[in-house]
Amino acid sequence: MKKTALALAAAAALLASPSHGDDKVKIGFVTTLTTPAGVIGRDMVDAVNLAMQDIGGKMGGLEVELIIEDDGFKPETGKQKTDKLVKQDDVHFVSGFIWSHVLLASRKSALDGGKFLISSNAGPSQIAGKLCHENFFSTSWQNDQTPMAMGEVLNQQGVKSLYVMAPNYAAGKNMVAGVERTFKGEILGKDMTKWGKDAQLDFSAELAKAKASGADGIFVFYPGKAGGAFIKQYQQAGLQGEIALYTVFTVDSIALPNLQKAGMSGVLGSLNTQFWGPDLDTPQNKQFVSGFKKAYGRYPSFYAAQSYDTIFLIKSAVEAVGGNLDDMDGMRAAMAKADFPSVRGPFRYGNNHFPIQNFYLRKVVEDADGVWTTTVVDTVLKDHQDVYATDCKM
Repeated sequence: MKKTALALAAAAALLASPSHGDDKVKIGFVTTLTTPAGVIGRDMVDAVNLAMQDIGGKMGGLEVELIIEDDGFKPETGKQKTDKLVKQDDVHFVSGFIWSHVLLASRKSALDGGKFLISSNAGPSQIAGKLCHENFFSTSWQNDQTPMAMGEVLNQQGVKSLYVMAPNYAAGKNMVAGVERTFKGEILGKDMTKWGKDAQLDFSAELAKAKASGADGIFVFYPGKAGGAFIKQYQQAGLQGEIALYTVFTVDSIALPNLQKAGMSGVLGSLNTQFWGPDLDTPQNKQFVSGFKKAYGRYPSFYAAQSYDTIFLIKSAVEAVGGNLDDMDGMRAAMAKADFPSVRGPFRYGNNHFPIQNFYLRKVVEDADGVWTTTVVDTVLKDHQDVYATDCKM
């Protein structure tokens, strides 16, 4: 009788153990750390490291191992690094991804390898629609949504005509499609410029065409270094005050320090749209922004905010199954609930596992310390779901 009781107790202890053979949670994080675009990746990695500190490096009683990989801004390299994370490192979660073309090149490696794939930034329409997958989640947005919000702002401000510029790759095309979907005025011109390792950074010819078009405003999407180059050339071309500038993913906490250093004061008061802002009044956002500024001496970008959320989303999944990393169904169900403290506040996931959330109008301002940042002005879209969710069969 005593032996039977001991055997039952041992079996119960085995069942209650955190995982089946896994003594740590392994998270792969793919981003860009080299090339001029590396400034974005470093912001994301800083946020992930801050999140790791904030959770004490543990999830569900297990130690967390974080493996950072550099995609070099190349789809083929991103796929190679994802293959490594899946086959060699045998991670449980593949996350990160700035660029839509890199994510699209890497998705099959992660998902066919039986891993969870979490995009901390890229939101290509294909993955939101026909290529949706039960093991894919986003902590950002679908690419079209932020420019759709800007299209609504343009309508509200009475803009009748627009000149559009964006880089010629998956996300750039989605951004243009987004603003065109909601803007009710006329598009007088459009330039899709070269992107990638040798991305176009001289926009003088395009700015001259925009000026000649007579458009009321210019809409641009230029992330990272390209954004700073565009803003500088826009002001130098004398277009400030002549053609209003409207941006998405261009004027942010990565670009603003350089713009301020260069004295590009024309950016103050400019408008952009985003799901998040550093002054968003949520408990998690206050912790995140204050912690980030204390650790790194600067404001975090939206890239950082989404990356910070990535760690807390994964933590919610691991803790929901008591650290049993074999329970894919349990972790998937937990993530689908979006039951974690997000910097954006409460939100819910759509059927395609993209957030249904608010989008805000933000203005570039100078804070009390004289540092250029952004502030939320108004809510443009409330509980907004991307248009591609109807193509997802989940």
